[in-house]
Amino acid sequence: MLNTYTYPKYEYRTPPEIAAGKALKVPVVIVGAGPVGLGMALDLDLQGIPVLLLDEDDTVSIGSRGVCYAKRALEILDRYGVGDAVCAKGVSWNVGRTFFRDKEVYNFNLVPEPDHHRPGMVNLQQYYLEEYLVARAATRPGIALRWKNKVVSVTQGDSGATLTVETADGMYTVEADWLIAADGARSPIRRMLGLEVEGKIFMDRFLIADVVMKADFPAERWFWFDPPFHPNQSVLLHKQTDSVFRIDFQLGWDADPDEEKKPEKVIPRIKAMLGDAREFELEWVSVYTFQCRRMAKFNHGRVLFVGDAAHQVSPFGARGANSGLQDADNLGWKLKLVLSGLAPPSLLDSYSEERVYAADENLMNSTRSTDFITPKSRASRTFRNAVLSLAKDHAFGRALVNSGRLSVPSFLVDSSLNTPDEEAFAGRMLPGAPLDDAPIEKGGAPGWLLQSTGSRFRLLVFVDDPAAVDAAALSALDCDGIRVEPLIVSRRALSADSLTCLHDVRGVAFQRYDARPGTAYLIRPDQHVAARWRGLDAAKLRAAVARACGRS
Repeated sequence: MLNTYTYPKYEYRTPPEIAAGKALKVPVVIVGAGPVGLGMALDLDLQGIPVLLLDEDDTVSIGSRGVCYAKRALEILDRYGVGDAVCAKGVSWNVGRTFFRDKEVYNFNLVPEPDHHRPGMVNLQQYYLEEYLVARAATRPGIALRWKNKVVSVTQGDSGATLTVETADGMYTVEADWLIAADGARSPIRRMLGLEVEGKIFMDRFLIADVVMKADFPAERWFWFDPPFHPNQSVLLHKQTDSVFRIDFQLGWDADPDEEKKPEKVIPRIKAMLGDAREFELEWVSVYTFQCRRMAKFNHGRVLFVGDAAHQVSPFGARGANSGLQDADNLGWKLKLVLSGLAPPSLLDSYSEERVYAADENLMNSTRSTDFITPKSRASRTFRNAVLSLAKDHAFGRALVNSGRLSVPSFLVDSSLNTPDEEAFAGRMLPGAPLDDAPIEKGGAPGWLLQSTGSRFRLLVFVDDPAAVDAAALSALDCDGIRVEPLIVSRRALSADSLTCLHDVRGVAFQRYDARPGTAYLIRPDQHVAARWRGLDAAKLRAAVARACGRS
């Protein structure tokens, strides 16, 4: 189907429930084995929750589809066990350049400071990411992945959801405590439950052309407004792996999608851009419109929506799969606490609260980008072109250029799960912030702070002198059934048999967390700050953990 990729075909197996004539009962069922559904399964597996994952297909996504995976998504994929594979195969980049006609007017660097483990972005065709996630899931005994299993009906009650699943060998029933819908923008689960998405559909069309060619273009994002080779429209270029380049051409609303996908229409556009001498092959072509929409809330009784099933944005800014993986990261630990009886079901309201906030942030940025890229009036086009003309020489003009504000994690500063600061801190690691990484040494070996944090409640305790650490007190941090594991971060190399000790060799962690000796940070399992203090107080820690678990 593609020149550079051979699609795997995953094995369908007859579900034993068909012959037995009995319903399958599971704690959690996930519908949809795309990047977000697979990530959700691996996240729950990290929490020790068995998962049934159903997909009506038997291979990975057709076409490269999603391309850009941001630093935060890569850090999540590290915990899922596929970050190294994605970064090794993909094309890493930090720099983006914006052109107006034939002149560069603006550029940016996604990671302007050193000492981060992952780059700002990695470009990789979506089918590779899904393949790596499937392979990882296959190694986890707690994940049952069933291909060619199509959900045809869903009902739910107070204690769970019941699914009817269709296969080549007949129907069977699944009874689940919780159902997670990761079944995409056209979500059949959403439709079966009579739920809606609201928002805006943009009246424009874009052509995606993935081409295979040998070119020495740098690993950067290039975006053109009104280029000579495609006048009055915009063009985006991304380098992917296997010598594949993604080119997006704005077409306008009046373009005929079927006609524009024909090679005799696509090839002249690419030749106008690259020149007649450049040899290339078409790999994949698609025409799309896009929308900025979301559900009113993401939890509905025993059904939880993640990824495109819950929210959809335009592709400018790489916010689709990146935000979906953050949905999974946010939901997994909360569902674990609810299933374990350590938190009330109302904790899942905070999943919707926090991820609706993040979705609104993505929708706002995506809408603004789209309005700038595709002005719908003469006045807005004149304003945009004036901004682009000024941007080359004036900083205020550059601040207004919007070729797609790229995906960054949301700072959940207004979350009900946060404990407000009582003392002054500098920097951006405030309650609700996703953790900044930092280089450390652990047992004399180099490493990274986020690698040591994992997917559980952690207490970062910053110290100067390892001898000052009360190992006995810190090794017994049980907050009403919630285990909080301490991480000691010290300016000096240290060793302690009963504690995990990190050496902040160059002081980067101390600086990024505005730490002094005695400073403590409570970290949620999704690596967001829940609370922080200048000195550790056991009662305040217990209260902050209770609040982070929705128990107060």
